[in-house]
Amino acid sequence: NRAMTTTAPTPAFAAPLLHLVCHPATPTPVVHRLEATIRANPDGSLGLFYCLRGDIARLRIPEDCAPERMDQLWEHTCFEAFIAVRGESAYREFNFSLSGQWAAYAFKDYRQAVDQVPVIAPPTIVTRRFAGRIEVDVVVPAPSLPSERGQWQLGLSAVVEEADTVDGNHSYWALRHPSPRPDFHHRDAFALALPS
Repeated sequence: NRAMTTTAPTPAFAAPLLHLVCHPATPTPVVHRLEATIRANPDGSLGLFYCLRGDIARLRIPEDCAPERMDQLWEHTCFEAFIAVRGESAYREFNFSLSGQWAAYAFKDYRQAVDQVPVIAPPTIVTRRFAGRIEVDVVVPAPSLPSERGQWQLGLSAVVEEADTVDGNHSYWALRHPSPRPDFHHRDAFALALPS
């Protein structure tokens, strides 16, 4: 349990409760519901909250470890956020593992990584585990977010790995699935508008 007691600032903007949907190509009876909320904090940081409800004992949950940057977190259970400025082709991807590890990537266009990765400050990740749900609270510091002015477009998503299947079955969750196969990078999956 990585819970810690803090006093949250009053958000400058908070989205209503959002429901992530499972991609129809990856159905699972193990996850009953996956919800998220998002808030823009007065200090310019972005707060993300994910709540996964289901048969937690049947999920493969990463063990706690040092909160360091790590690639390929999407191979196991993790939560994600994609952020772009409306009208711009560039976007950023953030991955948050229940282990406390994280990753961040910058793209100049669809799946085209930038030549020089910008300096990205580590997010704060707090995970709470309960019998029937897992909560993940994330704060992404302001310097890690796009600096361009304009309305943000966000995609919130998750990869959930089951523990009791032979091949390590994964389900893919997002606000919207515009493609026949799971593709969180698809711009039409950036379904939430947020003032920058």
